[in-house]
Amino acid sequence: MKQRMKQPKNMTNTVPFRIDVFTIFPKLVDDFCSESLLGRARQESLVDLRCHDLRDYGDESRRVDDALYGGGAGMLFRPEPIFTAVEAVQPPRPLLLLSPGGEKFDQDYADHLSKTGGFSLLCGRYEGVDHRVVEHLVDAEISIGDVVLAGGEVAACLVIEATTRLLSGVMGNEVSPVTESFGAARMLEEPHFTRPAEFRGWAVPEVLRNGDHAKIDRWRRAQALHRTVRVRPDLIERRGGLSNVERTLLEEFPCVPYPK
Repeated sequence: MKQRMKQPKNMTNTVPFRIDVFTIFPKLVDDFCSESLLGRARQESLVDLRCHDLRDYGDESRRVDDALYGGGAGMLFRPEPIFTAVEAVQPPRPLLLLSPGGEKFDQDYADHLSKTGGFSLLCGRYEGVDHRVVEHLVDAEISIGDVVLAGGEVAACLVIEATTRLLSGVMGNEVSPVTESFGAARMLEEPHFTRPAEFRGWAVPEVLRNGDHAKIDRWRRAQALHRTVRVRPDLIERRGGLSNVERTLLEEFPCVPYPK
């Protein structure tokens, strides 16, 4: 598998972070990325998203697919429209093909992409793309997990949102990407509560209402540990296990209830 590209040096956010998407359904990606924080980031020129319709580079009938050599079910994207589109646009690299056979996309990968200054995504459909695209054009293949979708557009939206929210200025609270699930602590996030203090007999934990911020911080870390140990013990193992301080926190603060 191809290696991730090295981080460019001295990158700043003075230039919009450019993302190019090659797809036969550009409106699907563009509409999703026009809402919420990502939409605002585009309006404020923090993110420059460009969606390219591969059918514009197809044959006279705008067709981009054909039958498989050797037979088999389904259709395959031909190499010519994809090569022509990429060579005409000259998008930022790396160019990543969304594929079930790719390297797993996770928070570390999103963090890596957020430091590249820009990247591009190729969305497959049908049975995928001609392998010559994989071999000679894209830089890597990435996968959002062990699931098959009808095309790469939904996965592209996931990659774009996970990456752009890590850019400076995109989120209102710069601390959020650090403290939330899979952030710097590499744990799941603790549970959160808001008003009212009591709802249908279920009360917000007293520790969150007593104003002792040092104790609140310890409670939050303990709950993050409880949740991670319960749901994703592999993350704890990846960190080298629990420290003595963390074990003490787990004993000090019981785990809040979760569905069984």
